[in-house]
Parts: sequence; C-alpha cells; structure tokens
Amino acid sequence: MMVRAISSARFAHLAGTLILALAAKVAWAQETPVNYGVAIFGSSDAGIFIADKKGYFKAEGIKLNIIPFDSAAKMIAPLGAGHLDVAGGAISAGLFNATARGVNIKIVADKGSTPPGHGYSPFMVRADLIASGKVKTAKDLKGLKVAMVAPGISPTGILNEVLKSGGLNYKDVEVTYMAYPQHVIAYQNKAIDASVTTEPNATVIENEKSAVRFIKDDEIYPYHQIAVIIYGEHFIKKDGEVARKFMRAYIKGVRDYNQGLKDGKLSTGNAEETIAILSEYTPIKDAKVHRSVVSHSYDPDGRVNVDSLKKDFAFFKEMGWIEGDTSVDRVVDNSFVDWAIQSLGKAPRK
Repeated sequence: MMVRAISSARFAHLAGTLILALAAKVAWAQETPVNYGVAIFGSSDAGIFIADKKGYFKAEGIKLNIIPFDSAAKMIAPLGAGHLDVAGGAISAGLFNATARGVNIKIVADKGSTPPGHGYSPFMVRADLIASGKVKTAKDLKGLKVAMVAPGISPTGILNEVLKSGGLNYKDVEVTYMAYPQHVIAYQNKAIDASVTTEPNATVIENEKSAVRFIKDDEIYPYHQIAVIIYGEHFIKKDGEVARKFMRAYIKGVRDYNQGLKDGKLSTGNAEETIAILSEYTPIKDAKVHRSVVSHSYDPDGRVNVDSLKKDFAFFKEMGWIEGDTSVDRVVDNSFVDWAIQSLGKAPRK
C-alpha cells in the first residue's frame, strides 16, 4: 500500500483548518445566554426579533432567550435581581423609582419613538361617539372612560397632551387600566369610550370600525420616546463585553427594520422579509395587518430622545408617580450605543 507524503506546508494548512473548525465549534458551544424581557410582542421589538432571526446575536456569541411579561413594569425587579439581563418596554415612573431606591438599571437605547408620520400610539375614540357628534374636539372628552395600560408610563404622556389640547387635565376623564389586546374587546363591547392604543392593536380596532384614530400621537406629541432598551446592573458589570456586543447586534436589526419603512409603513426594500419575521414572532399572523399598521420609528444609531424623557419625567413627578431622588440623566447610559456606532459607523440620516 502506497502512502502519499504530505508536505510540511500542506500539513500546516490542514492543521490550521482543523484548529479553526474546532475553535468555531467551541465558540458555538460557549454562546452566552442573554435573557430578554418582552411585554407585548409588538412591532417595537422588531429590532430584537430581526437580530435574532437573522443570526446577528449568534454571530456575537449570544444565545437570546426571549421571556414574556405582562408589562414592562414587572421586569424591573428581575432586572435589579439579575434574573433578567435586558428589558424592552415603555418608559415608566416605576423605572425611575427603582433607581431612586438604589436599583442600578440603565436606559441604554431607543426602542420606539414617533417622529411625524410614525403615529404608533394614536388616541382613539369609539366610532359611535364620533358619528353621533358627542365627541367633536378634545374638550368633549371630559367625563369619558379612557383605557390605558398602566399608570405612570409613556402613553399616559400622550393622554396628557391630548387633554391639554382641549383645556382639560388628567382628572377630567375616568382612566381604566387594561392590556392593549383587551382594548379590542372593550371597544367591541362599548366598555370604553377612548384609549391610547399601540400598533398593531390600533389597526385591528380601526379595521373592525369600532373606533377611529381621533388624534395622532406623532402630531400631538412628536418625537415622543415611547419605549427603550434597559440593561440590568449585573449585565453591565459582569458581562460588559457581551452587553456591548448585544447592542451591536440590536442596532443591526434596527437598521434592517428601517430599510423597509416608507411613509410610516413597511412597504419598501426588505419590508416583506421583516413582515415575515414579525408574523413569526408576534401574535399577529396576518401579513396584511403588518403592512397596514402605522409604524414606530427607530433612531438608526440607537440613541434615545433625552428631551422627551425629561418631559415625561416632569409629568410623572407632577402626578405624584415619582418617589425619591432620581433624574433622567442618572438613568441614561449612552456608552453602549457609542461603542456600537464606533464599530458600525453612523447611519445616514434621511
């Protein structure tokens, strides 16, 4: 039997290939698990879903575990205790109150805002109240039952702006709290008169003709910072490198999402790919709904609107929802988006 001799160069090449293959296998086996809390499985989590589906987290050595919660407020304690690494949800008084108690959690990135054309969280009014002429302007809202998800969260800032436009204040309406999907049923049963409802539920309600978009949030409160990405202290300190890589993967997903937007809708570029991902990850399986919703906007560099945060903070304080000594500047940490943008480069602005 003849044995072919292998040159030293060839041997070195084969050995190097084997080492690289083994290293890749080890790296795959050692992916760092990251627990991400999600409240409503809506399109504002599209950046996360896209990054997961397209392997951006995996490429950073991250295994993403998506953990559902009833609301963003219920993520604060697990974040502080280290049971949750990252959370995505609405701005809330509870978040600021936690920092006043010494819970070191940080707002690190944008997860949804409303520049003109992106009215993701409209103020809606029951269709029969509009048709009858009972509600013509914001001043006619006095005494009506208005659905919100929870007290002291960013949509309450939208309600406040709507009421102010009619010379009213928060105490002039009857506020009731229920989850967004329940808004759909409540309108069908005429159990509520109005609401601040996020997409895609707003479009579902509109399509059923049970309520109309009475005031668009991107008009009454433009550039409102509705939702954010939040890091827990242990994730920042123990897994700082992973936290930075998570941000890089997330911003890639954000930029992919933005590529499909035109006139506030997913209707151009890679929109169909994004719609397929949203149909897979969210409870809304009908692609037509995803095409018809009015989309939120992402800052392509992941930066939060600090002025908007401070405006909501002042309103929460006025309402007595903020307790203790804290501030927006104390809670916002831009270092992770700064690092990611150094790697990815700044996105072109439209």
